[in-house]
Amino acid sequence: MQTRVEPRYRYMSEILSAATTEFARAIGPDPDAVIAEMDARAENDGFPTVGPTVGGWLQLLARMVQANRVFEFGSGFGYSAYWFARALPEDGEVVLTEVDEGELDQAREYMARGGFDGLATYELGDAIETVDEYDGPFDVVLIDNEKHRYREAFEAVRPTVAAGGVVIADNAVTAGPMDVEALSALVRGGNPGTVDDHTAGVAAYLERVGEDPAFETALIPVGEGIAVSHRVD
Repeated sequence: MQTRVEPRYRYMSEILSAATTEFARAIGPDPDAVIAEMDARAENDGFPTVGPTVGGWLQLLARMVQANRVFEFGSGFGYSAYWFARALPEDGEVVLTEVDEGELDQAREYMARGGFDGLATYELGDAIETVDEYDGPFDVVLIDNEKHRYREAFEAVRPTVAAGGVVIADNAVTAGPMDVEALSALVRGGNPGTVDDHTAGVAAYLERVGEDPAFETALIPVGEGIAVSHRVD
């Protein structure tokens, strides 16, 4: 098997022009003061959130499917959950999962300040173990945990995804050490040689969900790429 000695890591800023990204952000839903604060914190601390362009898509997708319940695999300090909450009805629910207790406490603070604490359920621990405790159905699922566990997350949550609901996978194009060229080759059935666990994990997920007859999947090339899978049965 051929070994890739010098993998070519690329970031979304190298794939999608800054002008296009800013344009997409400008026409999306307006952030509020809490989101602006979270964005500033993420930039200052180098914390990897989905960002406001993807956040706007999360809100829109939740609204389009008339979501009532959302489950997140990996919530950090609540950035994506906050965007989802803005689209939920008063009796809705977003389940946040996080292994870092400090970040989950910060998520509580942000959600409360936005008036969404009553919609949120906070789960400390491994998201894949946590989802087994829920019967569903979930109208929206966000997969944003360890990349090598994306497929495992999908298998765990698949039975609880409502017909007409969506599964959204972040970092479907790039993140950290992911090799974009290798990922593209794997998705198209090629053999790029040895790849890192992040790249292999995302490729395995995209193959699994792409072959599932119950889902239709498409890529939205914003942020670091989100793969949106609509449950059609």
